[in-house]
Amino acid sequence: MRAGAALVAVLVLALASSAQASEERPTSAELESEIVCPICDTTLETSNAEIARRMKAFIRIRIAAGDTKSEIKDSLVEQFGPRVLAVPPRQGFDWLAWLLPLGGIAVAGVILGALAWRWSRTRPPDDPPPDPDLERRLDAELARFE
Repeated sequence: MRAGAALVAVLVLALASSAQASEERPTSAELESEIVCPICDTTLETSNAEIARRMKAFIRIRIAAGDTKSEIKDSLVEQFGPRVLAVPPRQGFDWLAWLLPLGGIAVAGVILGALAWRWSRTRPPDDPPPDPDLERRLDAELARFE
């Protein structure tokens, strides 16, 4: 039991230190995938717009100056607004962008589950008894082939 808890603690610390390192020493590729071009609404890594090239140059300059990932992002948000972030921040009204898709998936799952349960519980009506006249004619036809 203690070995499992120690393993979990080591994994958490390892992941936390890599996240901290990413915050303190970001790469331009990492930031370019998290920032959106204000002209073409694609990430900087895929955009060739003039403003995207300037933003990429700005990111490289700020990384060379020793800025953290948060400082660079904050500077870009200050200049262009929050829509330059590829992922909306998890605060205030922007939480809806995170919660609505999850809520929609949950509601769809409940509806599909209810429909599947309902479909599995309904049975087709029993077949009506065959018509005696029709049965007699069918027997006569089958007797001809014997």
